[in-house]
Amino acid sequence: MTDALKSLLLARALKEGFSAMRITAPDAIPQASARLAEFVAEGRHGQMGWMAERMAWRGDPSALWPEARSVIMLAESYAPKENPLPLLQKRDHGVISAYAQGKDYHDLVKKRLKRLGRWLIDQTPCEIKVFVDTAPVMEKPLAQAAGLGWQGKHTNVLSRDLGNWFFLGAIFTTLDLPTDAAEISHCGSCTACLDICPTGAFPAPYQLDARRCISYLTIEHSGPVDEDLRGLMGNRIYGCDDCLAVCPWNKFAVAARDIGYEARHGAPPLAELVTLDDAAFRTRFSGSPIKRIGRNRFVRNVLYAVGNSGDPGLRQVAQALSEDPDATVADAARWAATRL
Repeated sequence: MTDALKSLLLARALKEGFSAMRITAPDAIPQASARLAEFVAEGRHGQMGWMAERMAWRGDPSALWPEARSVIMLAESYAPKENPLPLLQKRDHGVISAYAQGKDYHDLVKKRLKRLGRWLIDQTPCEIKVFVDTAPVMEKPLAQAAGLGWQGKHTNVLSRDLGNWFFLGAIFTTLDLPTDAAEISHCGSCTACLDICPTGAFPAPYQLDARRCISYLTIEHSGPVDEDLRGLMGNRIYGCDDCLAVCPWNKFAVAARDIGYEARHGAPPLAELVTLDDAAFRTRFSGSPIKRIGRNRFVRNVLYAVGNSGDPGLRQVAQALSEDPDATVADAARWAATRL
């Protein structure tokens, strides 16, 4: 019964729009707790205090929900239609990470997970919980334990079938389903993702220091960014795709199936973004994951990009914000004006 149910579940998952599905057990990542503790002890989590506060649950999925017997891991492609790296040369435009170009993936993936979960409950009595990135669940180690892919040298999950442009979702269930074999690394001697990182955020292969990661700096980090890092951020104003975009496994990337992931923000002119007030920011990025960082942090990022643009025509727009009510924005504006 369980093998047949698993086959039906996979077919249903693909029908719902997921790109791949594998299953593991809640206790399949015993090494995760120690690795997380080391990461936090070294301070590499930066200001992400929630990693430290909920380590017990994050490091042991079976502690999060003791009744769970299986973890269904799902991948959903958001592969961009074009390589985002050339946009870095348009220095007077802001580069937004491919995953944030469309609608908020939290909403899209969670709705799909819930539909799949309801289908599973209709097939056989069980309980489920669905997770997409916002709960203390270590999706990446679970994905590797399930055989969905492996954590590459850039610490993101990649797959021989999908490349690395995909989101992860998890369904915990009380059903005892057949598990899949764990995946191993297929990175070989390749170091492309490590070599391209503009800030040197990888102390070693398979290790990340978030404090130097542009994705972390533009999204999670509040307050001013260290001045020695600002110049390295280039025109990246929300996230960074460098280590993902350069991965050779992307030759196997599959097209995103949900039109919600289609790019709607593009690479806007910096002069257009730097003048956004709170209301205009919220309107422009309604329904986008960008909205959650707020106007002040976003404009801070834009001003760093302005300072890196090399365009003296943008000096005046930076100066106009040098007395902004937000101290961090004002600091970024003065830095940008001085750079130009």
